[in-house]
Amino acid sequence: MNAADDKTIVQNYFNSTGFDRWRRIYGDGEVNKVQLDIRNGHQQTVDTVISWLKADDNLAGLSICDAGCGVGSLSIPLAQAGAKLYASDISEKMVGEAKDKAQEVLGNNHNLTFAVQDLESLSGKYHTVICLDVLIHYPQEKAAEMINHLSSLSESRLIISFAPKTPCLSLLKKIGSLFPGPSKTTRAYLHREADIVKILESCGFSIERKAMTKTRFYYSRILEATRKSA
Repeated sequence: MNAADDKTIVQNYFNSTGFDRWRRIYGDGEVNKVQLDIRNGHQQTVDTVISWLKADDNLAGLSICDAGCGVGSLSIPLAQAGAKLYASDISEKMVGEAKDKAQEVLGNNHNLTFAVQDLESLSGKYHTVICLDVLIHYPQEKAAEMINHLSSLSESRLIISFAPKTPCLSLLKKIGSLFPGPSKTTRAYLHREADIVKILESCGFSIERKAMTKTRFYYSRILEATRKSA
């Protein structure tokens, strides 16, 4: 299966059964214990990124691209804090849900633009580009292409998260693949942190901050990279 097939699978999944599943996980309704654990893990990742941005004390008016915005878990609170957001997702249904949530929280007066768009077609320039929990759906070669493209959009900073490739997680992934479920229709790709850092450095960025979110069923390594001075 090639990378193009992976993208098609991700798009179809999050416009069908995957949308219903992840809308529940990212929402606040009743879910099972595994889904609740994933919800809490994802929220921890979002909270970490927001804390980094707020700590810099320049969030108001900052231009940010949220690539793979899902249902707006990150974009909406950043817009609430005064940032100027361009939020995109490959899934039309996810973007529709994000728009509805933004309307409920922000009303009509906000600096938040949503678009149904795959990552490769994003354009423009932003102070900060953020891509959370997207790379897990793509193999290393495709992830490298995505990071290169995201880097070209960033004037100052790139924040990404990925499922780290460690012996423990590799074993858990192998075990999990033996018990496929009806909603597990995308592959889960793990990435070595050293490989991701190497790609970022080749794009002219250096690592500033790192964090790790780890729950029972959710693992996400977060890297903040800033553009090196010329």
